[in-house]
Amino acid sequence: MKEEIIIAGFGGQGVLSMGKILAYSGLMEGKEVTWMPAYGPEQRGGTANVTVIVSDEKISSPILSKYDAAIILNQPSLEKFEGKVKPGGILIYDGYGIIHPPTRKDIHVYRIDAMDAANEMNNAKAFNMIVLGGLLKLKPMVALESVLKGLKKTLPERHHHLIPMNEEAIKKGMELIQEMK
Repeated sequence: MKEEIIIAGFGGQGVLSMGKILAYSGLMEGKEVTWMPAYGPEQRGGTANVTVIVSDEKISSPILSKYDAAIILNQPSLEKFEGKVKPGGILIYDGYGIIHPPTRKDIHVYRIDAMDAANEMNNAKAFNMIVLGGLLKLKPMVALESVLKGLKKTLPERHHHLIPMNEEAIKKGMELIQEMK
């Protein structure tokens, strides 16, 4: 098992934390992982992305030019990364941040209305966990229990009371994700 993933969007959408939680989750299961963030000085509002590799085998390089899966949370990221998904791979996008949806026919395209779901939960901060839930439904590379342990590791202790809400958001994302035809 080896999953090469790019998560891209605006700074402040939880892109880097989503990647970090996924990486920690893999570590909790004894898998090989890499987490490589990329962002400019404009962390809030500028574009940010993170490459995560989760594998059963040693990882030779964290630098990738093609991905098994892409999570795209804004239009500039879609324009940059849609062409870098391997044929047969998956692209997940949030309907809220995309004006012109993906057009490739050689990949599986999924829409997740995570922003709407986060608003329904009255918690905008649940957005990235809803999206992560969608990814894990399609590519169950780590167990939910490991993600919860990863959350515990990445969240400051004063925020540990939010872990049950995050678990609910992940499960919501697993329900919401749908393939576009």
